[in-house]
Amino acid sequence: MFNDIGPLELLTLVVLAVLVFGPDKLPKVIQDVMRTVRKIRDFSESAKQDIRQELGPEFKDFEFEDLNPKTFIRKHLDNDELGIKEIRNGFDLKKEMAEVTDAVHSTDSSSSASSSSPSAGATGGRVDMTKKPETPGAGEERPPFDADAT
Repeated sequence: MFNDIGPLELLTLVVLAVLVFGPDKLPKVIQDVMRTVRKIRDFSESAKQDIRQELGPEFKDFEFEDLNPKTFIRKHLDNDELGIKEIRNGFDLKKEMAEVTDAVHSTDSSSSASSSSPSAGATGGRVDMTKKPETPGAGEERPPFDADAT
């Protein structure tokens, strides 16, 4: 509950409590606070038991921690019914990236080899990303430009 309180902060709280309540009343205040915390815990446990009894036997494995979305998702994704682990293990990002890199490099080499051939425009259905787009000649008209459309 207080995982993020450091020793200096704890010492500050103790000194502040001694100053506010005084050394005579401090033990009584600590007892009252602990009694209140104990009552709240008992109340929450009895409420959980009442809810479990009211839900019936079909919800006997119901845990209130499952209401936390992170816990719920983690619990159901760890279940191997969906085959998530197989998918996760079968996906190798380095291998996929190497295949994409090889495909890009083979496209570059095939386009440079085909550019020397007479059919430079037909690269076997592949698009050459290194080629500059052709600009219209002097006799050709540019398509109309619509400034509002961009």
